[in-house]
Amino acid sequence: MNKPSIEQALDRILPQVEKPARYTGGEFNSVVKDWEATPFRAALAFPDIYELGMSNLGLAILYDILNRQSNVLAERVYTPWPDMEAQLRAASVPLYSLETKHPLSDFDLIGFSLPYEQLYTNVLTMLDLGGVPLLASERDGRHPIVIAGGHATYNPDPMAAFVDAFVIGEGEEVIVEIVEAISNLKSQISNTKYQIPNDKGRLAILRRLAQISGVYVPRFYDVAYNDDGTVKNVTPNVEGAPVRVTKRIVPILPPPVTRFIVPFVDVTHNRAVVEIQRGCTRGCRFCHAGFVTRPVRERSVEEILEAVDAMVRETGFEQVALLSLSSSDYSHIGDLVRAISYKYADKHLSISLPSLRIESFSVDLAEMLKDGRQTGFTFAPEAATEAMRRRINKFIPDQQLLDTAREVFSRGWRTIKLYFMIGHPDETLDDVQAIADLAKAVLKEGRKAHGKAAQVNVGCSTFVPKPHTSFQWLPLDGEESVREKQRLLKNQLRGPGLKLSWTEPEQTLLEAFLSRGDRRLGPVILRAWQLGAKLDGWGEHFNIGAWRQAFAEQGLAPEFYARRPRPMDEVFPWDHIDIGVRKNFLGRDYVMSQAGETRVDCREHCFACGILPTFTKTRMNTPAEAWECPPVVPPHLRGVKQSDVIPLAAA
Repeated sequence: MNKPSIEQALDRILPQVEKPARYTGGEFNSVVKDWEATPFRAALAFPDIYELGMSNLGLAILYDILNRQSNVLAERVYTPWPDMEAQLRAASVPLYSLETKHPLSDFDLIGFSLPYEQLYTNVLTMLDLGGVPLLASERDGRHPIVIAGGHATYNPDPMAAFVDAFVIGEGEEVIVEIVEAISNLKSQISNTKYQIPNDKGRLAILRRLAQISGVYVPRFYDVAYNDDGTVKNVTPNVEGAPVRVTKRIVPILPPPVTRFIVPFVDVTHNRAVVEIQRGCTRGCRFCHAGFVTRPVRERSVEEILEAVDAMVRETGFEQVALLSLSSSDYSHIGDLVRAISYKYADKHLSISLPSLRIESFSVDLAEMLKDGRQTGFTFAPEAATEAMRRRINKFIPDQQLLDTAREVFSRGWRTIKLYFMIGHPDETLDDVQAIADLAKAVLKEGRKAHGKAAQVNVGCSTFVPKPHTSFQWLPLDGEESVREKQRLLKNQLRGPGLKLSWTEPEQTLLEAFLSRGDRRLGPVILRAWQLGAKLDGWGEHFNIGAWRQAFAEQGLAPEFYARRPRPMDEVFPWDHIDIGVRKNFLGRDYVMSQAGETRVDCREHCFACGILPTFTKTRMNTPAEAWECPPVVPPHLRGVKQSDVIPLAAA
């Protein structure tokens, strides 16, 4: 079906679905280029609904970068809600891009953003609706190249059957290299419509992509297994494919996006966003994002202020978020907040500062930014006893939390949200009871300031041992153990002023086996999707029965991946992916956790995690102040005093 036919069909379909503005396009700041005049066409796909995809900063960054290229157009596509999916299938209308209403199959490249594992079946839904073969092995020269990136793809092999190439790491530079490689090779190939297995044109493109730093092409790697089902090794099967694929990083953060698309409908985060720093130095042992985004790089205060000015001018948004994994750790956070609060004091602009540390300084920062619409204050202690906090390397004394809560309530905030996790290694019911006790103690502080108007909301997720973290050797807590801990919290955290939210154990199990799985999960994912699994992140659509049946039919068990402790010498399905942090460093950190030993912030002391040896040349050619890692001195200058170095004269 072509574009005019799709547009005609939408006139009939859209009045029949909930929130038709999800599917119309035409938003302010969306970019529509001439399809016929633009030689390369990329579809940027977020495999969840519009409201979530529009809030994804990574997709917005790539959209901006690609559309700045004169020879490239980038258009958006999201997973339709079931009512729209049913209408598309009934009318035989393919999934299309919002900007020009072209089917997915018309594009040269489809790029999926995969920030979390619950999106995997949605990828299959989108490919199927878009007229693209689900299996990479069944695509030929007529079909788009399908790539994927995002935090979930640091263990790419569970989705290897469906994705032609994975981008490991940060995409700002590599996405342009990928587009150039595909475009150049296509222009050299007179006929790209050979059929598999003799599709020489497509194979040539994939071989070229495999030579790009940070790109993993699964078909060029073989996986061998031991008799017990564990991975024996992952080895390249073609010349030129690296033994290990090292993640891509940008040495200096590129200019931030300022022309955000303004949606027609309310979305999850209806605001502009500027990333003030990338990475984290705290070393929380459970935190996947903290390990895979190293090293820490910061933007200057001046660049952030200029970006906020541009965002307000170009979007009209009334809220801007200053984003990072730990905003309080931004080196110039005080100067930045003072500058913003002064500059926008009478502009009715709401500035949010997520991810604040539990300390009074955080309250001072929020106080400067508040705009009269005080809603709540969020902290993430993660654990409530000294032993658990030492295990996870996030040591915060109770008194520090209570003192900070008192400050929050005394300055007018009436609600505090606390994020905890259950299922930590060696956790007992006493550790869980401490969560309830601490929440009640915080509420008591609130009652002193606001009486019955004080509110404490507790969010309690279940810990999932993630790849590339110090806890990757640990099993997921048992289902009955999790349920017992949740029953305790439900019983303790009820009544006026207290509210508890939690994650169902089956949903945690899904996250665990998908994040810790190997290539054999491809047929499981496909079969679960065929049995009705989709929108797995939405409780009303989550279907654990489909997953259990799919595992059984493949002769596998989800518990093998999720709830099996792993020996220190086991080869992981993700060991051929190099995040720069060495496995032996993570192993030492895991042993330290068992002894209750902690590490200080690595800004204070470098623990030789592996980032500097991995990116030595990059660090050497990057200004010292650009990273929080120590500078690397060129060999010929080592031992030479800085005062003895004669700078080059300006031309």
